[in-house]
Amino acid sequence: MAEAKHPNYPDLSKHNNWMSRCMTNEIYTQLAGVKTNTGYTLDEAIQTGVDNPGHPFIMTVGCVAGDEDTYKAFAPLLDEIIEKRHGGYSKTATHTTDLNPANIKGDGQFDPNYVLSSRVRTGRSIRGYCLPPACNRGERRAVEEILIKALGALSGDFSGKYYPLKNMSNEEQEQLINDHLLFDKPVSPLLLASGMARDWPDGRGIWHNEKKNFLIWVNEEDHMRIISMQLGGDMMEVFKRWCEGLKLVEDGIKNLAGKEYMHNEHLGYILTCPSNLGTGMRAGVHVKLPNLSKHAKFGDIVDNLRLQKRGTGGVDTAAEGGVFDISNRDRLGSSEVEQIQTVLDGVTQLINLEKKLEKGESID
Repeated sequence: MAEAKHPNYPDLSKHNNWMSRCMTNEIYTQLAGVKTNTGYTLDEAIQTGVDNPGHPFIMTVGCVAGDEDTYKAFAPLLDEIIEKRHGGYSKTATHTTDLNPANIKGDGQFDPNYVLSSRVRTGRSIRGYCLPPACNRGERRAVEEILIKALGALSGDFSGKYYPLKNMSNEEQEQLINDHLLFDKPVSPLLLASGMARDWPDGRGIWHNEKKNFLIWVNEEDHMRIISMQLGGDMMEVFKRWCEGLKLVEDGIKNLAGKEYMHNEHLGYILTCPSNLGTGMRAGVHVKLPNLSKHAKFGDIVDNLRLQKRGTGGVDTAAEGGVFDISNRDRLGSSEVEQIQTVLDGVTQLINLEKKLEKGESID
């Protein structure tokens, strides 16, 4: 006889996301009454995946964390989602962190005739506060306050200014959007269903240094999005600045507020979306590949190098003029240095193939 469905079990019959693939009536029944230590429930965690059935060709995760405890409290579901999303990463695996640029092999440079810009970004969460899908207004403001203090104490190349979204003039907003620095109000159904747009724009803002090559988004999808970027192909300089900045911000929140980043040996850095666990890092370049991108095997080549390609406007956008945003595919189970190395080696290989095609040589 078929097992009776839990009365609140969601209809996932038309869904295609990792949550719907891993969810069973048995798991739902086991976890439906469970709450995390801050009161976050399974239904809140999976709401975005229930409301957004997904895309036949693009697999979204279909759930978010509301706090650090989410990954423990709902482990029977989340362990399986993480394993499938992160290429077989098991519930007993250990994640390594390596933020030492000296461990990179080679000079970390790309051919500037092909690479237009280089960028490294990640997220960080402050232990002791709920994450953006579940935090209340007071917690969001507390996170902002801690970061204003920590960032205000930075000096030298890291000296900068914080712009709260709610106080921003139209001119400041336009300028930051034109400089490609500012995030917009969430309009994605995935973010809205997760509860991340509540009280918008209260408690949100952007901080950047004077050179505008190191910036931090506050209380968007994560407590922090930390970005190092510049024009050209000097990925080593971008990575060095990023590693140094991460450490300075961490020291600041520790010394000025007695706080630390959410991190553990199994999942690495804890972030809102399970897809960003581990390093949470996306190291990417805008690279010109007009010939290679027309080759029938382009997608396979990128895939085999453990890279992912996007259009220059981000996910699901088209490439313009043969320029692609190429970045690391992996986040969990390998270190920051290993993931950067994958990008350095892989993109160099793509550029070499592009050069061969320019000369009319075969790459088959």
